[in-house]
Amino acid sequence: MQIPFAQSQRSTVGIEWELALVDQDSGDLRQVAQTVLDAVLPPGAERHPHIRQELLLNTVEVVSGVCRTVGEAGADLERAIEEIRTVTDPLRVELMCAGTHPFARWDNQKVTDQERYATLIERTQWWGRQMLIYGVHVHVGIEDRDKVLPISAAMLSYYGHLQALSASSPFWGGKNTGYASNRALMFQQLPTAGLPFHFQSWNELEGYVDDLTRTGVIDVYDEIRWDLRPAPKFGTLEVRVCDGIPTMSELMSVSALIHCLVEHFSDELDAGRTLPDLQPWFAQENKWRSARYGMDAILIFDEQANEGLVTDDLHRLLGVLEPISERLGCATELAGITDMMRDGASYQRQTAVAQRNDGRLDTVVQSLVEEMRRGRPLLHHT
Repeated sequence: MQIPFAQSQRSTVGIEWELALVDQDSGDLRQVAQTVLDAVLPPGAERHPHIRQELLLNTVEVVSGVCRTVGEAGADLERAIEEIRTVTDPLRVELMCAGTHPFARWDNQKVTDQERYATLIERTQWWGRQMLIYGVHVHVGIEDRDKVLPISAAMLSYYGHLQALSASSPFWGGKNTGYASNRALMFQQLPTAGLPFHFQSWNELEGYVDDLTRTGVIDVYDEIRWDLRPAPKFGTLEVRVCDGIPTMSELMSVSALIHCLVEHFSDELDAGRTLPDLQPWFAQENKWRSARYGMDAILIFDEQANEGLVTDDLHRLLGVLEPISERLGCATELAGITDMMRDGASYQRQTAVAQRNDGRLDTVVQSLVEEMRRGRPLLHHT
């Protein structure tokens, strides 16, 4: 099986942001996605260019166009959200984003009436129905197919950094899970989800997809749901590591970090240097550590098993990436990573809100809704 990789301009960027629809009064999820999608559909169009359907009727996804900077992508998302609010505000429905909803019940959610979603649920059963989760996907254009797999492997060295910064799912079904990102470990229960396999060549990837298609594991390439995957139809590397991110400011900062990392590794390949290539067992351990401990995680940084606190390495990394951020027009957004480390990740803020309000998780939803409205975190986690 041949998988053509689309022509794409180097380091273009696109962002996909999954948003929950919640009741303004109770904070519980509302199943009104189809109402929203019908209302915003341009006349004569099959679908909205920036507002998309998702698995569950409590979710809409906003997507940017192909942009030169993360700021441009953010502007696309802002316009889409404004359009959604013209429909949701009169319905007393708010928008919210986190890796999971703090207290909603998975078994109360309705699946979007589409064959591909029905097929997914039929195959995956209990685990598929549990996918009450929200994420962020960042696409970065790669101009040469031969770069995609080495850059993807190198990005695994920073998986834990991205997971820790974006971790926003400490609660599940009304319980404190003790994890910074419960979403990360739930999502990998789906077949073909989780960490990518380590392929040395595009031919190996094509062989894998051929095997899965012939044995009925997948029908189309998009059913490979890795945390990092090549997106051949767009000519991008798609970074799917992150939990749902609650605010525009944090979304821009994490997207800038991803954008700069991919460009950095592309530069390294151009210079003939070898990219980092973490052993799969270290990458797997880092995923668990960052999901469990978030910003307090001690990660394995390299093939020699050197370890350290994720925040210490982020400070080092920002210094490396600063010149690249100037070139990509995202220096301000990248600098926001420092603010995120100072103010705490979303899971820390959510947990602090619950503690201050006798464990009431409706107050956590209220804080997430207000953060989405304001576009920035509300308070420090301590």
